[in-house]
This record gives sequence, structure tokens and C-alpha cells, in this order.
Amino acid sequence: MKKILFYTLILSFLSFTGIHKYYIALTEIEYSEKNNSVQMIMNVFMDDIELAINKEYQTDLQLASKHENANAEKYFYSYLKEHFKILLNNKEREYKFIGKEYDGNIVYFYLEISNVTSVESIEIQNDILVKYFPDQQNLIKATVKKERKSLFLDKKNDKGLLNF
Repeated sequence: MKKILFYTLILSFLSFTGIHKYYIALTEIEYSEKNNSVQMIMNVFMDDIELAINKEYQTDLQLASKHENANAEKYFYSYLKEHFKILLNNKEREYKFIGKEYDGNIVYFYLEISNVTSVESIEIQNDILVKYFPDQQNLIKATVKKERKSLFLDKKNDKGLLNF
């Protein structure tokens, strides 16, 4: 819990600085037995994700402005599907894009995988932003039945496995 608070404080602090020199994204994954689903919250710096999507899709998102691209959520979901993959129990699963939220210079993405009866392993492939920011690190924190595990992924190592 202290580590989550630490990373949240770092991201919050950096979100007020306009320009940042740290490249980190946090993805929280939690298995909900009650809902038979895996729920995920990913947060990234708004300017970084905007730059990556603008370059990859030759668009101009203009996030959090009155001129924000009407298809921003479609671009987000396309980008995430291409750069963030998840396998549950050795089987690739597609997630739904529930939505997004802006908070300062941070974008929160809400994702969900439905119809999950158990989780023994979570394998993540995450190369979000590394093409444009070679120092990008993607921190994954997962909770299954109160057991917490984490991974740091980066350009050299964009895959990891968590066994529960």
C-alpha cells in the first residue's frame, strides 16, 4: 500500500509540473470475484499519450481542450489494444474500454475483462509509449484474492508473468 501511495504521489507531483522528465505509467489490475471480472485502471501522462497517438495515427487529439478530437476514445482504445495485451491463465483476453478521465496532466483509462471465474496467472505485454520515450517504464500492480504482485516493464523487457 505504501508503494502505491508513493507512486501515486510521484505521478500527482509530476502532473503539476507541465514538463516532466520521468516516464512512468501505472496499471492497477484487480480481480473481482463478486463481479467475475478483471478490472484495470491505467494512468499515463496526457502529453505523452497524446504525442504517441498523434504520431501513430496522424491525428491531432487536442486533449482536454474545447477542440478535443471527437474520436479520442476510439484512438485511445486502438492504441491500447495494440500496445497493452493481457493473458489470463495462458489465454489472451480482450478487454472493454470503459472510459477515460482527466486529472491534471494524467489520463486514467478504465478497462475490464468480463466472465472471469478464476485467475491463476496474469501475463502482460505492455510497450505503451516506449517507441517515443525510450526511458518509459510501465509499472503493473495486480491483486488477486488479496495477494498483491507487481512488475516493472520497459523497452528492453515489455513482458512479464505474475502467478497467483
